[in-house]
Amino acid sequence: MRAGGASSGGWGRRFVIAVPYLWLLVFFLAPFAIVLRISVSEVAIAMPPYTPTFDLAAGLGQFWRDVQQLSFANYEWLAGDPLYINSYLSSLWIAGVSTFLTLLIGFPIAYGMARAPRGLRPILMMAIILPFWTSFLIRVYAWIGILKPEGLLTLFGQTIGLLGPEDQFRILNTNAAVYVGIVYSYLPFMVLPLYAALERLDGSLLEAAQDLGCTPLKAFWVITVPLAVPGIIAGCFLVFIPAVGEFVIPDLLGGSDTLMIGRTLWNEFFNNRDWPVSSAVAVLLLLVLIVPIVAFQHVQQRQQEAGR
Repeated sequence: MRAGGASSGGWGRRFVIAVPYLWLLVFFLAPFAIVLRISVSEVAIAMPPYTPTFDLAAGLGQFWRDVQQLSFANYEWLAGDPLYINSYLSSLWIAGVSTFLTLLIGFPIAYGMARAPRGLRPILMMAIILPFWTSFLIRVYAWIGILKPEGLLTLFGQTIGLLGPEDQFRILNTNAAVYVGIVYSYLPFMVLPLYAALERLDGSLLEAAQDLGCTPLKAFWVITVPLAVPGIIAGCFLVFIPAVGEFVIPDLLGGSDTLMIGRTLWNEFFNNRDWPVSSAVAVLLLLVLIVPIVAFQHVQQRQQEAGR
């Protein structure tokens, strides 16, 4: 009986361990393998609009011969075209600035929520989440009515006397409008992990720091901010990663000069119907995001192990 129970527990433990790997296989590795396969294919006027490089039905021998003749022409095309390089760099810049702005706005909000009376916190949480029950596309589209020259923002500026009767804000179709859209759209992804980190903060630490002579501002910098670092890192990742590949916001709010890799990928895929090149763009975008994150987690894990 004891041996059977141990065997049952072993299978149960293996199943629990296998679930995240299975999830990773189905929802990450398998789609990535499909996109990677298309990225090394050749474009064709057909449906699908590419000629597969690998034919798995031909057997392992043919598969190995295809691997030996593998061509990275689509990646060489990306490396030689300034459009794609500038799109990557512009996306990283816009996403980085947007993440920083989101952190500046989200930290006071999360701090205020964490310091609020416990009975009020669920209401504040709902106030953050509730507007985002509306469709993402509709919320971004609504900003057109606010930011356009004759929109609500200009009307508000004229009403309070900031603008003259003939003056207008010209924010729509600029990078500034893209920053506004990204910060607004991804603010909850910054606030919620920050709130989770700040809510666990022991208030007695701040009282002890002030008893030892720290001003409230210094206590905030030496106690609150370091303890909120896990929430800051999680929030920055949650905002930065989707912001890099964003295409709806730059398409609706940005101008013709707004260059982001998500928009470029969209044009390659749907307008030019060049699936191999657009897949190569997606693979490189994934590598640009994943490799630094994995390296960061590796360094962080080594630092934690060294600190034990």
